[in-house]
Amino acid sequence: MEMLFSLLIGVFFSVAIYLMMSKYTVRILLGIAILGNAVNLLLFTSGRLTREVPPIIGAGLDALPAGTANPLPQALILTAIVISFSFFAFLLVLAYRAYQELGTDNTDEMRLAEPGDEPLPPLGY
Repeated sequence: MEMLFSLLIGVFFSVAIYLMMSKYTVRILLGIAILGNAVNLLLFTSGRLTREVPPIIGAGLDALPAGTANPLPQALILTAIVISFSFFAFLLVLAYRAYQELGTDNTDEMRLAEPGDEPLPPLGY
């Protein structure tokens, strides 16, 4: 089961990197969202995927029994989901505002510092 999740994590990372290398902001945002999900799945898989033994310290024990799932990655994932959702919402609003202001979502055309209709500055003195 963990091997299947490892392959899925690899596919998620590959797709995320591919989308983030795009020049369109919507694809970049989708790549960031998929990257966050890939990291969450990686944390979840690193905490073991056993359901047989619950992560509860029994009476008379000082530590978790062997073979239990680690509860710490699950707690980290809950926090990471909230943070990644708020980060994605912020980036989505930022991209929408940039599209409203500039009229494009192509990052190559978002060149306010280099207007295309003005002549070039002098190259020598």
